[in-house]
Amino acid sequence: MEKIYVGTGKEFGKFGDVNISICLTDLPKEFIKTYEKNGKKYISLTVSKRKEADKYSNSHTVTINTFKPEKQAAKSEDLPF
Repeated sequence: MEKIYVGTGKEFGKFGDVNISICLTDLPKEFIKTYEKNGKKYISLTVSKRKEADKYSNSHTVTINTFKPEKQAAKSEDLPF
């Protein structure tokens, strides 16, 4: 799946901390999940370091983590193990 970019970040300080900005308007609603136990909404994001900073000195990008694990096939009784 194609990456969905929703923000950028800048590394600062000597410990590798990163300040990020996320555009809430760019967050597709289908990736916002509601946790059943508390009703809060979550989105899974990935922060990646860029090869080179852009013209605004952004050293990182923020994308939506679109990974969906494959469902495991049910075990068949005719398997030898």
